[in-house]
Amino acid sequence: MTDRPILMFDSGIGGLTVLREARVLMPDRRFVYVADDAGFPYGAWEEPALRHRVLELFAGLLDRFDPEISVIACNTASTLVMDALRDRFPEHPFVGTVPAIKPAAERTRSGLVSVLGTPGTVKRQYTRDLIRQWASKCHVRLVGSDNLAALAEIYMREGFVDEEAVRAEIAPCFIEKDGARTDIVVLACTHYPFLVNRMRKTAPWPVDWLDPAEAIARRALSLLAERKPPPLSAERADVAVFTSAQAEFTTRRLMQGFGLSVS
Repeated sequence: MTDRPILMFDSGIGGLTVLREARVLMPDRRFVYVADDAGFPYGAWEEPALRHRVLELFAGLLDRFDPEISVIACNTASTLVMDALRDRFPEHPFVGTVPAIKPAAERTRSGLVSVLGTPGTVKRQYTRDLIRQWASKCHVRLVGSDNLAALAEIYMREGFVDEEAVRAEIAPCFIEKDGARTDIVVLACTHYPFLVNRMRKTAPWPVDWLDPAEAIARRALSLLAERKPPPLSAERADVAVFTSAQAEFTTRRLMQGFGLSVS
């Protein structure tokens, strides 16, 4: 019986939102969480350089950990690199993270939807193709935030965040048109659910905040072979890997809170 882990990959700690849901659905599985903190944040990278970086990282990660499946728990990387990953590693299954535009279009009553992501995610043609395919009858506003991912990292490590800074970042999501108001905001970055309570507090009116974490975890589960791995032991504990190899004390403490030992 093999014991190959599920690999979760993000530029920072945002993928922990997906890991949390995956553990609920797959409590007997082992996880390796990889944070490319040396490359954080991804939103400002030039596309060719980021594509090359992620491909080279995975060449090493797949060899080191031999995961059963890899989850790219990052919208920016997924919208840019998924096809290239599948082309380079055709035998390995990947699950990506894309903006939840289809469910937003299905749920909206006002027809006004905002997609809140990093600058990299909102400018991708992939995102615009999703809007054209699934939300052509809606008014979709794309909002690229330069700072929210970093604010989420600060909040998770230090326990507080500047609420006025959060308010400023989300303000462009809220529009009024012909007597209607934005009623759904798609969280197109896995970091953002960590700040959703602060977003609710600082938003000008209530909206539904769509978090794709559960859907990503369910997709991963659907692709896994049906098997029951052996019980977890100390030697099989879930681990976190940081590409900088320099995780600070607050980061290590956060990882421990999520049941991850820092490798």
